[in-house]
Amino acid sequence: MQAISVQQPWAFAIARGGKAVSNQDLPTAYRGPLLIHASMRVDLKACDSPLIRSAGWDPGHPLATIGAVIAMADLDDVCSAGLDGPCDCGPWGERGFHHWRLTSVRALPRPIIALGRTEPWQPSATLMTEVRTMLATAAAATDRLT
Repeated sequence: MQAISVQQPWAFAIARGGKAVSNQDLPTAYRGPLLIHASMRVDLKACDSPLIRSAGWDPGHPLATIGAVIAMADLDDVCSAGLDGPCDCGPWGERGFHHWRLTSVRALPRPIIALGRTEPWQPSATLMTEVRTMLATAAAATDRLT
């Protein structure tokens, strides 16, 4: 499994399920589960973006935390067409970037404090165990309610 660190409020928009594209400088051959880590940096200009507001941006919400893993998604595809022109990645795909297409986004019930990196990174075994346990517990609780 891999992880990426994303600035807030973009990480929040991914975790809430509205942002299905992560704009990255580099492509990747990796496909599969991907942890979404909210970096220690905040893109203050983006906080007033109509796209971010449509995702329900709330700086007081636990998913707005910085310096923590807040979600897990599946990296299904990478679109590089946006480097030179338009593509079909929607409003979240910025021109000049590779668009990492994310599906099956699952927000964590609570953030897990962790150090991130500027490039994709390998989460520790301890962090992975904590994420899996948290998601399994949340799924079991949901199953009991249905």
